[in-house]
Amino acid sequence: MPLKRTKLPKRATAGAGTALTALAVLAGGALTACSPDSEESLSYSSDYAAHEPLRVVGYPSRGSLEVVQKAVWRLADGDAEALAALAAEKGDAAEPTARNWVKAFGAAAKGEVTADFYDEGSTRQVVVLYFATSGQVKEIEARVGEDDAWAVTMNEPDPSEASAKPTWAPPKPGGTGSRSSTR
Repeated sequence: MPLKRTKLPKRATAGAGTALTALAVLAGGALTACSPDSEESLSYSSDYAAHEPLRVVGYPSRGSLEVVQKAVWRLADGDAEALAALAAEKGDAAEPTARNWVKAFGAAAKGEVTADFYDEGSTRQVVVLYFATSGQVKEIEARVGEDDAWAVTMNEPDPSEASAKPTWAPPKPGGTGSRSSTR
């Protein structure tokens, strides 16, 4: 049996068209409003997929973990400019420090890296990076920067200072009682 078409009153069809238009505008606005976060999320996901996972010991905050992971990725990429962009202070020392770090640790950062987080991590954390392929050890400090975003202290324009092994750090991650929190 064929279906019989029922004609809707004009008021009903006009309301449906208006509702569809409003829905399209709202959906477009929502997508536009989310695009910067989506771009950052996509960039972070791409970085994560393209690099060796960072092994973590201790108890990082979300912000300190993210900035340290980005710093290790920039080291692995050999991108001193992007590494300097993570600096807490945007001064004269950030760029030479970033170049020194890339030169000293860039090749090793492409392999397995363990980050051992110290302190409680609400506004700053000392982090010791252990580079498995080279056996190198590097102390860095992650802290809340000028714009309330997490950043890395970069004040080692002298190459020997930038590549110096910390004297206090244990020879292996977790050697001073830190506990593994994630792989």
